Amino acid sequence: MPAPENLRSDLCARVRQFQLAGEFITAEKYGSGRINDTFRLTFAVGGASRRYLLQRLNPAVFPDPLAVMENLQRVTAHLAGKISGQPDAARRTLALVPAHDGRCYHRDAAGHCWRVFPFIEHTRTVDIIESPAQARAVAQAFAHFQKQLADLPAPRLRETIPDFHHTPKRFAALEQAVVADACNRAASAQPEIEFALRHQAICPLLLAASLPERIVHNDTKVNNVLLDGTTGEGLCVIDLDTVMPGLALYDFGDLVRSLTNPAAEGEPDLARVEMQFPVFEALLRGYLAGAADFLTSAEKTLLPVSGQVVTFELGLRFLTDFLNGDRYFKTSRNGENLDRCRAQFKLFQSIRRQETGMARLITAV
Repeated sequence: MPAPENLRSDLCARVRQFQLAGEFITAEKYGSGRINDTFRLTFAVGGASRRYLLQRLNPAVFPDPLAVMENLQRVTAHLAGKISGQPDAARRTLALVPAHDGRCYHRDAAGHCWRVFPFIEHTRTVDIIESPAQARAVAQAFAHFQKQLADLPAPRLRETIPDFHHTPKRFAALEQAVVADACNRAASAQPEIEFALRHQAICPLLLAASLPERIVHNDTKVNNVLLDGTTGEGLCVIDLDTVMPGLALYDFGDLVRSLTNPAAEGEPDLARVEMQFPVFEALLRGYLAGAADFLTSAEKTLLPVSGQVVTFELGLRFLTDFLNGDRYFKTSRNGENLDRCRAQFKLFQSIRRQETGMARLITAV
């Protein structure tokens, strides 16, 4: 991104490429995402104001941005058709603002891909779940999202990040990073490397189960659902760049990982990292309320395992990125990715300890 003094002029140039009515007033950095650059825009329209989100796709993460945008256009159009005529439909799915050339994105001279969404007002997001009821609302929103996309017409969605949840390949990438030790960091992460090696056997558990392929979100963090500012309903699923073919349990596993732990994703105080069983129960009930009628018995049986696999996988990714020099995940300080890895591995242990109780609950729900 340009230096701060040039940022406004650069954003003005990007904004002029889109079909936006009114006078551009301000732009501000927005959100807590670690991948793309996001700005909230304010326009004056008559005597009122209107807001939008402008995003630049991260080319290091999405080397084929046109595949991302093709998926995004198809998915948002399908969702809009599903909810057409329903109350508050405009707030229940993302929508793309077209560029002046008719495309749903703009590519600048450097090849970067930009897109604009109307800002969905009177909503909020949270980074840490605040109550079991909120966990249930978020889980139900993601389950409903999966169900709405179950009949998306062919062709198959593009894989925007190939093998995104292929846990054995994530483990292989870690092994390569350890051998290369490009940044001389392996010595400082030896306990975490040894932990990963001891638990390698969990990596293929989901892939080896012959589960049906579905269209899934692949990044079901709590802050990827907009909550209605008044009712707390899970209103709109956002951050759709990784929506692609996959396993339903990838989404549920990430719900377990991101909702049941009261600590931040990179919490350095590992005593605070723990799976809260009441929150797991709430999200399970919310997810099954939306997904029970299309999940197979094999998928339901593996729900307790999915949280372990996805949590372990993310720990592998944080550890690999730390060893490679923090090239994928944005960091604000040295060692942040290693702290994130440690927190995920601690959470993995907590989830594993409670697997029996989770399995009992699933048979009872």
